[in-house]
Amino acid sequence: MNISELDTPCVIIDQDIVDRNIKATADFFATTHLKLRPHIKTHKLPAYAKLQLEHGAVGITCQKISEAEIFANAGISDILISYNILGEFKLNRLAKLTTKCKLKTVADSRYVVDGLSKCFTKLNATIDILVECDTGMGRCGVQSPQAAVELGKYIASKTGVNFAGIMIYPASNQWQSVEDFCRQTKALCLAQIGHCETISIGGTPFMRGAKIVTSATEHRPGTYIYNDRSLISKSQCVIADCALTVLAQIVSRPTENRGIIDAGSKSLTSDLLGLENYGLIKQYPQAKIIALSEEHGHIDFSDCETKPSIGEKINIIPNHVCPVTNLYDQVFIYRDQKTIKTLPIKARGMVF
Repeated sequence: MNISELDTPCVIIDQDIVDRNIKATADFFATTHLKLRPHIKTHKLPAYAKLQLEHGAVGITCQKISEAEIFANAGISDILISYNILGEFKLNRLAKLTTKCKLKTVADSRYVVDGLSKCFTKLNATIDILVECDTGMGRCGVQSPQAAVELGKYIASKTGVNFAGIMIYPASNQWQSVEDFCRQTKALCLAQIGHCETISIGGTPFMRGAKIVTSATEHRPGTYIYNDRSLISKSQCVIADCALTVLAQIVSRPTENRGIIDAGSKSLTSDLLGLENYGLIKQYPQAKIIALSEEHGHIDFSDCETKPSIGEKINIIPNHVCPVTNLYDQVFIYRDQKTIKTLPIKARGMVF
């Protein structure tokens, strides 16, 4: 089936670009001191995780237990869940998961540590924990190197858990401050705990600068496998590096400069990531996707020399590709504009 024959809206992926992105990133990290542990929330496809592992990744990163379950069941043997796990139901599932793969998780409070300790002590088992640290992102994480080592000492004092190091999701392009934080934290951990095996940092934006963080041991990029408009805006890739597009169709041309497509917020995501408009149209790069309703995308073609007709299909590079993956049941993989396979998005909807 040719791409032009697919019904819309749908997600299509250029396998040649995926292969190129995976290889280029693997080759880059092979020249650094950092191990590669890609985040699978971008693609949610076990087949692509295995491809990343074949190209030198040491394991994968998942954000939720339900994601990790899908990948462990697919045979992935080394998984980090980079999220605080709370509550008896989730903890029991986490414990079961440790029988299927080598597993690490994170904590940024005694509350989370206590839950993990109680669960695994009862099972006469142990789970590795990384202390999550905040170096400016303003999300989860302890706020200082001293707080990190204090929580690390608390983990080391408990049964059922093992202090394995620290984890950071840095603010964009702040690698030197991240290195300063990691270096201080590692020194404190070595002095007061005796070890700090893993220092895990992450993110695709500006990832080539991660080699500055000489104290780190691994990196967790995700978006690089597809790339998106947000990375184009940061000059981290170009249009030709974007593997995933949403194929949509012009369903109305109410005025000379306005077009409506069959892809709205349920197809493109409403994420802006600091950008204006809701995606980049490859055939009409000067067009602006100015608004999204649930099932309609509203496009301004004022700046375009040529304008599309009703029925025309267009390829849209999303602002943020990761949530788009979670909006679809399947993806269409192609080479040379011909579909070569259809893959169900196995971990779609796995947000618990």
